[in-house]
Parts: sequence; structure tokens; C-alpha cells
Amino acid sequence: MIAIALDSLRSAFDAIRAHGLRSFLTTLGIIIGVAAVIAVISIVQGLSHTVNAQFQGLGADTVTVRSYTPFAQAMRGRFARLDEGDLRAVRHRVEGISHITPVLFSPDGRTGQVGYRSRNHFTQVLGVGPAYIDVTGVMPQEGRFFSRSDEERRRMVCLIGTEVAEQLELPGSGLGEFIRVGDDWCRVIGVLETRGELFGMSQDDLVLLPYSTMQRLIGTSRRLDIQIQLRVDDVDRMDEATERLRRVLRQQRGLRPGQADDFRVQTAEQLTESFNSILNTVTAVAAGIVGISLLVGGIGIMNIMLVSVTERTREIGILKALGATRGDILLQFLIEAVLLSVLGGLIGLAIGYGVGALAAMLLPGFPPAHVPMWAIVLSVGFSAGVGIVFGILPAAKAAQLDPIEALRYE
Repeated sequence: MIAIALDSLRSAFDAIRAHGLRSFLTTLGIIIGVAAVIAVISIVQGLSHTVNAQFQGLGADTVTVRSYTPFAQAMRGRFARLDEGDLRAVRHRVEGISHITPVLFSPDGRTGQVGYRSRNHFTQVLGVGPAYIDVTGVMPQEGRFFSRSDEERRRMVCLIGTEVAEQLELPGSGLGEFIRVGDDWCRVIGVLETRGELFGMSQDDLVLLPYSTMQRLIGTSRRLDIQIQLRVDDVDRMDEATERLRRVLRQQRGLRPGQADDFRVQTAEQLTESFNSILNTVTAVAAGIVGISLLVGGIGIMNIMLVSVTERTREIGILKALGATRGDILLQFLIEAVLLSVLGGLIGLAIGYGVGALAAMLLPGFPPAHVPMWAIVLSVGFSAGVGIVFGILPAAKAAQLDPIEALRYE
């Protein structure tokens, strides 16, 4: 049986090589279909691979709490906010957390503008607590992070990202220099480690201030809306901790039973799952649409194989006269159809990865293309399946030919 299969494989290669152009045109639908699917998958999975690595950097035990305003409430001009009362409630009433920090974003361009001498730059300015380094793992590559003394005394000190230092053309790394944040001067006490880009946005273009200093810059007339980030002591009890956190916040915010939460509690795992769910949906829809090309390619293979059966009718008659069985003939033509389809799939795989890699390279800030092993196996397997499904009819027709009639065929 193995010898017969090898002979059939050799014969299939010879037949494909003898009609090279026709074989290429036959597999063109398979090539286009697989190339399109792999190109989409390589781009989407490259993005997923990079973002998942970023989320993992947050730590599986990290929780973020942010305000959430339902659409109907927002239409009435009522926006939910998290304030220091919520922060104190979480800090003192939620057990099982080791570190907690508020995160206060700059509300307008005034506190988002930084400058040095004649240079100005708009960037993201955040006010954070000393525990921010323990919660997020963001470390200074030079200098130090904020101390409790900086927080308590509202000192005008800051940490900057490497891109801020480049944009402001600070001497050296910028450590020890004074920069303007809004209308005030801050001394640079640390330079954050380089983290690269995500979604085309630089993660190194930011300035960190002590939380109390950020409050001072914003002023007391504006209602604040903060984020709360914390780290859970025992990651195995994450669900219990987040549920306890939710109960405390509902009590603190006076929400009645049945009333929807006006805040969101998110873990790094939930963020990863949500993001992957979106990407998987995009991949599935794109693959389903492009799968039509594989169907067209399969029909093309069936038509050409039917033509090939007609052209080789005398050859089939000779083979049967020499003792070839119906199974032998069926196997020979089926292998040829599968080989055509698989070769088209492999060519499409190479082209698709090349197109995906080129597209990712040309898109600014986009992560490199990545093709997971399951996509390669699925593409080749699906191509082989198309060859079997659409090759079985021509193979069966060849196997059923009467040897005497086949030998008489002109």
C-alpha cells in the first residue's frame, strides 16, 4: 500500500510538472485564499502577541478601578467620578491588598504642556502615589521614584519618559534638570525605563508627578476623577478580592440594590480576555469572508481534474489492463488533487506572511507580524481538505472507467 501511494505521489508530481502553468492557474484560488487569511492572521496575532505581553507586564494580581457613566446618564449631563473618599474606603475597608495608588490624569492642555528653555512639548501628565512603582512595575532606569516625603510635602519633582527628554532636548538623560509643567517648574529626579510603542502610541512620552503635586497644579476648584490601581496579595483569591472591592465601593457611593455600578473593576486577565475576544472575532470574520476564495479554488481544482481525467483516459485504460485496481486509480487522482491544493496552500502561506510582515512594517508603531503554529497547521490542513473534497469526484470518475472503453478512447 505504501509503495502504491509513493508511486501515485511520484506520478502526481510528474503530472503537475508537465502542466506547470495550468497547475499554477488551478491553484491560484487556493493561493489567494490562504495568502489573504494568513496576512490577516499574522497582523492581528502580531498585535495580540505584543499587547498580551504588555498586559502580562501589569501582573496577574493587578486591579484597576475607574469611573463609568452609562449612556443614558451621560445624556442627562451627569458623569460619574471616583474621588478620594472612594480611595480611602478601598484602602481601609478592603482586605487582601498590598499596594494601592491613585492615578490622576491631566484634565486639560495646561497641565499637559511641558517645556525646557525655548522647547515646548505636549505630553501625558499623570499624578501617582509612591506605590505606583509596586503596582505597575514601571521602574526608573536612572534616578529614583517618588518617596512619601515628596507626596506629603507636595514637592515639585517629576519622572519623565525617554521621549520627553528627547523632545525637550535635555542635556544628557535630563536627570537633575528643571522643566516646566504648565506654569510651574519641576525638578527631574528620575528617567523611566524605555517601553516602546503600543497601538502606534509611545509609552515613553509621559511625565509622572506626585499625586498631591498634581492636585496642586489642577487646583481645588475642579472636581477630580481618579483611577485606583492596586495589587492583590493572593492571586488565587482574585475573584473574592474584586467582589469585596465592588461591595465596598457600592456602599461608599450609596448605590441601591438593583442599581447599576457607576464604576468598573478590571483585572489584567479581564483586559487580556476582552482584547483577545475582539481580535478573535475580527480574525474569524476575515477568515470566513476570505474562505470563499478557497471554495472557488476547490471548484477550479475539480474542473481541471475532470479535464485531466478526460485527457488521460487511454492512460487509465492501460493501467487497468496492466492490473491496476479501481482503488489504485482513485488514490492516484486523489493524491494529485490533494498535492495541487497543498502546494497552493504552502505558496499562499509564504505570500501571506510576506504581505503581513510588509504591512506591519509600513504601519507606523505597529508590532511585527506573527503567525502562530495553529494557523500554519490549519491552513495546510484546510488546503488538503479542499483537495480531498473537490478531488474525490474526478478520482471516482477515473476509477469507474471501463478499461476496454478507455483503451478505445481517442
